[in-house]
Amino acid sequence: MTDTTMKLAETAPPSTLAALKIGPLPITVYVPAALVCAAAVYSGKLPNDVIGGLSVLMLLGFLLGKLGQTITLLKRIGGTAIMCLFVPAALVAYGLMPEAALKAIATTFRTANFQYFFIACLVAGSILGMPHRVLVQGFIRMFVPLLVGTLSAIAIGITVGLLFGHGPKETFFFVIIPIVGGGLAEGVLPLSIAYSEMLHRPQGELVAQMVPAALLGNVVAIVAAGLLARLGEKRRDLNGQGMLVKTGDDAILGPARSDHPIDLGLLGAGIVLSCVLFVLGMALAPTTGIPGPILMIIAAVALKLTKLLPAEMELGAYQINKFMSANLTFAILVAMGTLLVSWQQLVASFNPGYIAVCTTTVLAMVASGFFVGKWLNMYPVEAAIVTACHSGLGGTGDVAILGAADRMGLMAFAQIATRVGGAIMIVIATLAMKVAY
Repeated sequence: MTDTTMKLAETAPPSTLAALKIGPLPITVYVPAALVCAAAVYSGKLPNDVIGGLSVLMLLGFLLGKLGQTITLLKRIGGTAIMCLFVPAALVAYGLMPEAALKAIATTFRTANFQYFFIACLVAGSILGMPHRVLVQGFIRMFVPLLVGTLSAIAIGITVGLLFGHGPKETFFFVIIPIVGGGLAEGVLPLSIAYSEMLHRPQGELVAQMVPAALLGNVVAIVAAGLLARLGEKRRDLNGQGMLVKTGDDAILGPARSDHPIDLGLLGAGIVLSCVLFVLGMALAPTTGIPGPILMIIAAVALKLTKLLPAEMELGAYQINKFMSANLTFAILVAMGTLLVSWQQLVASFNPGYIAVCTTTVLAMVASGFFVGKWLNMYPVEAAIVTACHSGLGGTGDVAILGAADRMGLMAFAQIATRVGGAIMIVIATLAMKVAY
């Protein structure tokens, strides 16, 4: 071989297959890793712990996320979240999810409570890494589109329900409220207890009646978030690229500048801060009656506004936020799809009237966020996405919606929309039911 031939061989681009990546892994690494994991699963040797669970979740999440990003139609409507949520749900429903994998996922997600570790890192990092002006203006302004969106959702949802023969009370209490109530554990569960006492009906029957609305509403919110992100790519004037409020000064990025080099020590500091803030919120929750995640947000906001933390600590929280969202979002979505999404209930809810009510309820909320947010000098795309999270399935639903839009930095605002907005709606619904029935 001549020198010229050798040089050409050295500089030749790799083959298309060799250059293919599944998540961060080259295909030449992903395939052997997947084979090792599959062999452990089917031989019964997969560890029933976080190591085994994360192996399955990350490998399956990277694959489904890649498919969602590659298939053109899905890519336009938040395909990564859709694939990661609903493929595992279908696998479980049809008995195709191996028992060893299912146990390891349950151990990781439920026993080890990994979902809350993930959410804690996202919330702490998004708040502490946010410029002061954006933080203050964002929290103050977001309640206006949230209020307008909720009122619009109720009005339009009831109207569409009437068109399909559903009574206003039925639509409001059993379709709209489950959608905007803050999720399954935080919304549908307490609602079912209250409804059961007042209506003298079995709680299980009420849960089965309300869960499809919550699930379908979340699906519509995921698709809407994906479409909003797509709109933002075409209309830069509407897109804050993850920033909620227009500050008039794009340079005020504070310690959260993305061009800061990764500091391994600060990553550790970010993990500690996230965990301690979460522990603080959960410890104070029984005394205050306020949900732990909300108290965590309040504590993080207080730290940010009082400037008690050194700037490098804020940077550490921001960097762990970015690390978690970049590497574990798909894995968390797969766990949600496996354990929380009922494929049978989702399929059972597919009739024209029910779909129309759920869809228009969520779209009214999203549209209100878009236009009211624009009027309040917020980026319309981000304002609409945060408002869409009011129809999310709790914290995990927020992950799915923000994941579909690639806006995980909005987690703090999303949590307020979901948890505070949901809690308010549960109280209103309970009081209204006493009058209506």
